[in-house]
Amino acid sequence: MTPESSGARRRAAILISGRGSNMAALLDATADPAFPAEIVLVLSNRPGAGGLARAEQAGVPTLVIDHKQFDGRPAFDAALDAALEAAGVELVVLAGFMRLLTAEFTRKWLGRMVNIHPSLLPSFKGVHVHEQALAGGVRFSGCTVHFVTADMDAGPIIGQAVVPVVPGESPDDLAARTLSAEHRLYPAAVALVATGEARLEGGRTVYAGDAWARVTLT
Repeated sequence: MTPESSGARRRAAILISGRGSNMAALLDATADPAFPAEIVLVLSNRPGAGGLARAEQAGVPTLVIDHKQFDGRPAFDAALDAALEAAGVELVVLAGFMRLLTAEFTRKWLGRMVNIHPSLLPSFKGVHVHEQALAGGVRFSGCTVHFVTADMDAGPIIGQAVVPVVPGESPDDLAARTLSAEHRLYPAAVALVATGEARLEGGRTVYAGDAWARVTLT
């Protein structure tokens, strides 16, 4: 019997590199025993990440694996994988984790690792997303939750939230409003993956019934 079919909460780890804003939203959501996932570990590649203190306050175990202490990405990813396995993690949630992961690592966790990106993918991948959106003159931006693959910001989309672009606003203004949408979208998307209502199949995301509507926010 799988965790999805048994109703057991999935054991999730959140990976962060900074303040952990989306991590905080997920911690708030998973504090409800009815949420289908529980956070069993918050892991950072940066010792000074601000989100670590927030996780500790919530009573969640934390761990730092400093990428600077490793000779290359494969060695770091191996240590990361070992820590996740030791914690019994079933679902990996990236929340501002500023490291590119190796193809080997992403293959192992394929379908069990998700990320959130502050644009409507496939538009505006990478960094400086809000500057890109404003320079492109788009009328709508937003955020995307997707399964993680070896290609950056290119995995199958799970859900999106639309954020209108206000004429004359700054990148910081757009970023703040997008972040608010992220805090609504990410818990909803993680819940669907945890229950199996959104899953990776044949290189695309498939949904149970109308579950897709819960991660299509306007």
